[in-house]
Order: sequence, then C-alpha cells, then structure tokens
Amino acid sequence: MKEFSDIKVLIVEDEEAIREMLSFTLHRAGFEVIEAADAREGEKQLELKPDLVLLDWMLPGISGVEFARRLRKDTVTRDIPIIMLTARGEEENKLKGFEVGVDDYMTKPFSTQELLARIKAVLRRVVRKDIQPDLINVNGLELDVAGHRVRVGEKSLDMGPTEFRLLSFFMSHAERVFSRDQLLDRVWGDNIYIEDRTVDVHIRRLRKVLEPFGYDVHIQTVRGAGYRFSKQT
Repeated sequence: MKEFSDIKVLIVEDEEAIREMLSFTLHRAGFEVIEAADAREGEKQLELKPDLVLLDWMLPGISGVEFARRLRKDTVTRDIPIIMLTARGEEENKLKGFEVGVDDYMTKPFSTQELLARIKAVLRRVVRKDIQPDLINVNGLELDVAGHRVRVGEKSLDMGPTEFRLLSFFMSHAERVFSRDQLLDRVWGDNIYIEDRTVDVHIRRLRKVLEPFGYDVHIQTVRGAGYRFSKQT
C-alpha cells in the first residue's frame, strides 16, 4: 500500500463546514486531499487521479448516487474506491448505494476515528485485489483481473464492481467455504460496519449474471457455513 502521504482522497461534499472538517482530518492523518463542492467539480478533479473518493449522497445538481454510477461506468475510474457519506441511515438506502458500486457507507454524524478506520479498511481491500492472479479460468469462465472483464468464450459478462470482486475472490479460492463475515472481511476490506445480509444480495446478483451461461451452479450455498465456489457441479 502507498504511504498516506502518497494517497490522494477526493472529497465531494457541498457543506463547507463538513468538507473543511474532513479535509483537516485527512491532512492531519497524512493524506493528500482534493476538494469539490459538487459532482461537476468532482468530475474535473478526477484528472488529478484520486486513490479514493469520499462522496456525499445529497449533492446539488447531480446526486452522489448518480456520480458514483458514472464513476463505475467509466473504465478509467471504475476501480476507484468510494465511501458514501450521508444522513440516510435506512437499510434500503444503504443497499441502493451498494447497488451502484459504493465500497462503504457512513451515516452522519460520524467520528473522525471511524472515518479513518473505514478508509484504511477500504485501502486494504484494494491491496488484496492487486495481489490476485491477473487471469483466472475455471471451466471456460475467464476472469481478467487487470482488464476488469469476465468472459465466456467471446462473450463479455456485464456485472457490477462488487460482484466482480466477489467472483474474483471466489475463483481465486475455489473449493473453500467462506462465511458471510469472512467474505465481508476479505471482499469488502475488514469492514465490520456492513450488514451480512449485503453478502446475500450480491451473491444473488452474481448468480443472476452467471445463470444464462450455466455458471451460477458453481457458487454453492453451504448450509450453516456460508458459500463456496466449486469447480465441480
């Protein structure tokens, strides 16, 4: 992992007081900070190549959710970790954030210690992804980690970033059973704040993408234990 002094964090937050608090906290922790008051300014600041984005949900003009969706659709920015900052604490809203590819979710108000802990956890998850094999093939299902693509023959499969990380982890650890807590730890990055139900949601989405090609059967539910990716069906 880079030293914090080399890590750029883009803060996209329209409330100046909160933005200043976040900037002060991150500067003190050693991060390099980039600021933006709305999504359009945030898009311009992406030219500075941030390593992580702290993104407010309720932004003027383009919402934080829509901004996150745009980041995930762009091949240049789709792998940048995103932590959503919002006053919306209901589970439905959290799941909506995860649906567009947010890596973590913080409900205002929050402590600066919690903020730094979550940033570090997300960055550890990025490191784990970087050390995986670049190309994994299981029975014709090919996952290209570096290219962030999943293929069956000449057909590319369209899936969200969380589903991609899940599949990458599963295929790298075939035949091993992982509990929901272990998957949260290994895929979401030591993040204890996400409900384990989130794992089930993303497992269902991943199976739905794989089902037309018959690969959904490789992701198996082990009663009372968790999930595994098996090469045997």
